[in-house]
Amino acid sequence: MFDSITIQNVKLKNRLVMAPITTWSSNDDYSVSDEELAFFGLRNKGVGMIITGSARVMPNGIGFTNEFSVDSDKFLPGLSAQASRIQEHGAKAILQIYHAGNKALPFLTNDVVSSSPVKTEETELVDGVVPRELTDSEIVEVIKAFGEATRRAIKAGFDGVEIHGAHGFLIQNFLSPFSNKRSDRWGGSLENRLHFPLAIVEEIQKTIDQYATKDFILGYRISPDEPMEGGLQVADTLVLAQRLSQMGVGYIHLSLEDAGVSKPIGIDQTYVALFAEKIAGKSRLMATGSVQSKAGIEQVLAEGADLVGIGRALVSDPQFVEKIKANQPVNLSISKTHAAQLQLPEKMMPAIQSMGNWFEFED
Repeated sequence: MFDSITIQNVKLKNRLVMAPITTWSSNDDYSVSDEELAFFGLRNKGVGMIITGSARVMPNGIGFTNEFSVDSDKFLPGLSAQASRIQEHGAKAILQIYHAGNKALPFLTNDVVSSSPVKTEETELVDGVVPRELTDSEIVEVIKAFGEATRRAIKAGFDGVEIHGAHGFLIQNFLSPFSNKRSDRWGGSLENRLHFPLAIVEEIQKTIDQYATKDFILGYRISPDEPMEGGLQVADTLVLAQRLSQMGVGYIHLSLEDAGVSKPIGIDQTYVALFAEKIAGKSRLMATGSVQSKAGIEQVLAEGADLVGIGRALVSDPQFVEKIKANQPVNLSISKTHAAQLQLPEKMMPAIQSMGNWFEFED
């Protein structure tokens, strides 16, 4: 886990990654705030790479309150500060870019869009809101927006971007047969449902070729399947992963419930092992999900991952990586009275407290 690793000619000092975490901490104009910078500044020493929380590529792609944006050049100063803060102690800075699709917040945009006008329990929309189906020309504009977001990431000094194709956001809306009911070139067969995510990859690769003056990482985050009847199946996402690796994507990031042990229903292999076999070393494989110990990291690596994403443990203990390297105990709970010492943004604390048992809290 502490060995260096190279992704698309970019060398990471180790295989431990700070997974993308929403902090609900942008300024009111959606620029990167000082709170966000402080949050990363306390967690940038041990890991080899840090992936930011999701930044929307278009105004109507907003999925969280106080979510910083990358949809305009006006955000470049804050994005530059964010990249620099992450990189202070040698970690590589990756900007996660996305469009919330049918999970966009209707009280923040009056134009909730998706592949098709399908509402699900996972959309988290208020009653009566059904996403609007994007037209062909609008889909092309979204693809271009991902390219523009990448151009801004390059200009801001990031070491790469991660496409957020997971968690039921817009890209997954197109990939999933549950949410994609189209009959044009963007829907129907798996090949057509793959058209949108792969077109985004192609657009970003063109942007990197045009604007990057140094090696630049491209990653892609995947939710392997969906729980609802008629939802996305792992057989489809394995095809996606293979295509991404053939296209030269630097790493594929699996978002899992428990990265070391989670398995698809009816299959006696972990998701990590399945995807490691499918991409066969063409791309690096990263897995994130409930990894909170040295043993947990070792288990994910043993299943075939190249990189391990760590989220909650770095929120509750910013020195998590340094402590496991020194075989010291780590703090996996959050004291409400010590939130300031953890540099948790003001609006982040109540947000994570409302998430049930995601964190253990002390008085």
